[in-house]
Amino acid sequence: MAEHLLLVGMMGAGKSTVAGLVAARLGRPHVDTDVEVERVAGSTVSELFSTRGEAGFRAAESVVLTEVLARSVPAVISVGGGAILDPVQRSALRASGPVVWLRARPDTLARRVGRGAGRPLLVARGGDPSEGPAGALARIDGERRALYEEVASVVIDVDDLTPGAVAERVVSAVGMSPHEHSR
Repeated sequence: MAEHLLLVGMMGAGKSTVAGLVAARLGRPHVDTDVEVERVAGSTVSELFSTRGEAGFRAAESVVLTEVLARSVPAVISVGGGAILDPVQRSALRASGPVVWLRARPDTLARRVGRGAGRPLLVARGGDPSEGPAGALARIDGERRALYEEVASVVIDVDDLTPGAVAERVVSAVGMSPHEHSR
């Protein structure tokens, strides 16, 4: 099995953007699990949440993540923010290569996701409707922080960095070169 490079973190941490930059630097494909879920399901993440609920989305996400991790070509994978909720998925992530947690403060996340358009957990979660996206992000971050820490082999604080600077830190931290396909 190929050794992938996996980026985890909250929505708004920059996983997809940074993974694309890292993939280009390493000469690897970039796989975004949310994009893969949408491709396989034939609908957007928001539509999946609307029609199947969070449990239905998580089931689809689990199937896609299992398939992506089994691919033989080493990739840079931006992992959907909630994939770490499943203990089986956490174990699979750790076994698939270095896991980099792009950690951001809730205020940074709130600034980046704005009103939460296209982010169903920020508008459809069973919390207090008056908490708004910033409150929901802080709550979700609190629920997930220990799980990200559990899977991470590297933690990079992204709050005051550009995507390019984060990508440089990821490449440096994992010590991969452009021609390195497995370790």
